[in-house]
Amino acid sequence: MTQEELDNLQSKALSQFKTGKSLFGKDGAFAPLLKQFLDAALEAEMEEHLDQTERSRGNKRNGKGKKTIKSSVGSFELDTPQDRHSSFEPDIVKKRQTILADNLEDKIIGMYGLGMSMRDISSHIEDMYDTKVSHTVISEITERIVPKVKEWQDRPLEALYCIVWLDCMHYKVKVDGKVENRALYNILGINKEGKKEIIGMYISESEGAKFWLSVLTNLQNRGLKDILIACIDNLNGFSEAIASIFPKTEIQSCIVHQIRNSLKYVASKNQKEFMKDLKLVYRADTKDIAELKLEELDSKWGDKYPIVLNSWRNNWHKLSTYFDYNPEIRRLIYTTNPIEGFHRQVRKVTKTKGAFPTDMALLKLVYLATKRIEQKWTSPLHNWSLTVQQLAIKFGNRMALDLTGSQPGLAPAG
Repeated sequence: MTQEELDNLQSKALSQFKTGKSLFGKDGAFAPLLKQFLDAALEAEMEEHLDQTERSRGNKRNGKGKKTIKSSVGSFELDTPQDRHSSFEPDIVKKRQTILADNLEDKIIGMYGLGMSMRDISSHIEDMYDTKVSHTVISEITERIVPKVKEWQDRPLEALYCIVWLDCMHYKVKVDGKVENRALYNILGINKEGKKEIIGMYISESEGAKFWLSVLTNLQNRGLKDILIACIDNLNGFSEAIASIFPKTEIQSCIVHQIRNSLKYVASKNQKEFMKDLKLVYRADTKDIAELKLEELDSKWGDKYPIVLNSWRNNWHKLSTYFDYNPEIRRLIYTTNPIEGFHRQVRKVTKTKGAFPTDMALLKLVYLATKRIEQKWTSPLHNWSLTVQQLAIKFGNRMALDLTGSQPGLAPAG
């Protein structure tokens, strides 16, 4: 750099510094330094590569190649040294790399994870950095998430989760030119420390005992040994499957879903009165009182709505599990609201999408949304120190507490 160029750089940098403008943006004073730094670094790497051994084999420099590099400071031509044997593998800017990973790639993946379309991402990058990035390049960058998704899906789990909630979201995916429906099943768990975690994410065309057996076997293979309570939405085949993998797990079907499904078969003119009577069942203080109120409900409405009352009777063993617990735990388990809340946050990202091109495209986006949501799950659930003690009393050795060490979430109550 000549003295004149240095003086101009200092003048521009000082001016931008005083006005609060970025020194490293596309028009920043220091932007040209990135190209100079990379050119010098590549030359140094080539010198290191062409050591005595390489030269003894007849290898030597063979000119330079040019490629356009896209970065947060804009696009620029980079001169890449080449050798005669084509064995030079630079580290700082690898072969076929056209985007500097420590800036634009992370930004592109971040925008993709917010649900932005490829067109919007490309437009935003061009506006912000004066760099054009094609849809193909954006697709290639987001494909690099795939190994992370698979690694996350197969990561080891804790041995025990106190409560898990299972529910699904429905999406459309293109398969062989046709649009098909897909169910994306998510499993939200609460560990012994009272912290939430998505422990499983699975795509299926249909549910059933065979599907749930494969899901639960996957959880078991990843280290899960026990689940105390599983909260579900009348999932077809789940009860049979979990009985073979985690036979001691207590199952609680979602009361809210049961109520919604019941009201579909109650005439609108009777719904208000029917709900008044039904509340006496599921809001009862004890299971005995609830069963008494269910008998009264059946006597009053059974002849008119036999399908509804039969459903409550046939599923009562799964609907009434929560009566065995104190009010704090009841509120946690009698609905699938915790995982539905997670799904509402995910839908904020996926709602602008039509049909996904592949199952993996769906998984990539939901994975990125999940990772962002989980960043906020840093504290135990409210009153977990009391809740975990109730669970320990109820489940005994299955929920042994370490009171000698510092177990998160078990601060003294009071």
